[in-house]
Amino acid sequence: MSGPIDDFGRIQAPREVEAVGGLVVTHMASRFTGTVCGIDEGGVVLRSRNTGLERHFPLRGGDFVVGGSRATLVRPRSETGTSRKPALVRTASGSISTGPSRARPARASRLFVEGLHDAELVEKVWGDDLRVDAIAVELLEGIDHLEHAIEQFEPGPDARLGILVDHLVPGSKESRIAARLAQPHVLIEGTPYVDVWQAIRPSVLGLSEWPSVSKDVPWKQGICDAFGEPSPGRLWKRLLGQVRTYADLEPALVGAVESLIDFVTEAA
Repeated sequence: MSGPIDDFGRIQAPREVEAVGGLVVTHMASRFTGTVCGIDEGGVVLRSRNTGLERHFPLRGGDFVVGGSRATLVRPRSETGTSRKPALVRTASGSISTGPSRARPARASRLFVEGLHDAELVEKVWGDDLRVDAIAVELLEGIDHLEHAIEQFEPGPDARLGILVDHLVPGSKESRIAARLAQPHVLIEGTPYVDVWQAIRPSVLGLSEWPSVSKDVPWKQGICDAFGEPSPGRLWKRLLGQVRTYADLEPALVGAVESLIDFVTEAA
């Protein structure tokens, strides 16, 4: 989303908005929407109006949307209505940690992901949040099994199903399947990437971009060749080991997972 246009057709810089308590804000990269509930030395804390989940975001220029237009959040000139929260502990997803919690029975709602690597990446970044919300993650072993998996699951108002898929782009097999299987208690979100590996920012791996792979070579094989690692399993462990927080991932994946978590916890 670009900023407003001035009288000369130029895009204006994002406006500055004071991060006062209760202000409704959307973080552009993750699509997380919440109300301002705190400021600390590192940034702003937003609380989801649907789930109560709190997440922390740095106060970078133009990273937010307020009232339908891009904005830069700034500290209130008066701190009235916005409390400081010193020494916040955050999870890898940027949520505010609630500390150790007692195990809870899993909710009826679920997250489905295509494969083991997707599940491991979601666990590393969002695992703490999912345990607090008692949401289990299950493997599809490929989108071709999705229709049967949905039928077996029997989605309903208290048993929502969120599904994360790769290569969800117009005209793809995945997009056609997603459109055909859409229903009220099922949300299918995805990324444009061939594989979840590509959702890791190249810079995290010391690259300017992901290696290009010829169409006549299987994508993972081409990536393994480029990294000089013949074993996809070993290479994935290396890649996953470089991921520390959501900031190491592409916004497309972060936004998709956040939307799915909000969807499956909304009915609770």
